[in-house]
Amino acid sequence: MPRRPLIAPSLLSADFARLGEEAQRVAEADWLHFDVMDAHFVPNLTFGLPVMQAVRAQSPVPLDCHLMVEAPERWAPGYAEAGAHNVTVHAEACSGDPRALARDLRAAGSLAGLALKPGTDLEPYLDVLTEFDTLLVMTVEPGFGGQEFIAETLPKVRRARELADTGHLTLLVEVDGGINADTIEQAAEAGADVFVAGSAVYGADDPARAIAALRARATAARPG
Repeated sequence: MPRRPLIAPSLLSADFARLGEEAQRVAEADWLHFDVMDAHFVPNLTFGLPVMQAVRAQSPVPLDCHLMVEAPERWAPGYAEAGAHNVTVHAEACSGDPRALARDLRAAGSLAGLALKPGTDLEPYLDVLTEFDTLLVMTVEPGFGGQEFIAETLPKVRRARELADTGHLTLLVEVDGGINADTIEQAAEAGADVFVAGSAVYGADDPARAIAALRARATAARPG
């Protein structure tokens, strides 16, 4: 586990008319979460590769790109090649073996992440996850920001943490959806490493203070 929890503000909650400035407002964060939605895999349309490249040029922290798109094998390597720090694809969207895509992402220069929807079981992907660097457990249904945290997803986080702690997997466990000052403690207690927070950061009067408070709560709640 990293020495401290990683806080990844979600640009989905930022002012879209000022994305460069909004990226700079969260300089105290560890990663900047960048949601890519295609209006096919999920019923919403957000950013694409050109916007990611523009944001990366302004962002003081690494980009954590979460691709909620069909045919991620086609699109994901381009984000890695463009300088994303971590590129996450959905297991449910992969048409082939996700391990091959993980290798392509790493070869292109990024970490490789696999995301699971709330209703997707972890166990069928345990062999696949040996090739990945991050596991993103969705704690809301993908597609829209501002949803309520689904606590029933936490057993997946606990199971992934157990496997990582015992050496069966080597990855960071990330949670995304409904993370705020209250729910971050639940996710941290379950063993999450990376916390995606949207309105809890961008909706705060002082994003830096909000990031510090989230990190402190997660640190205090972590087991051990």
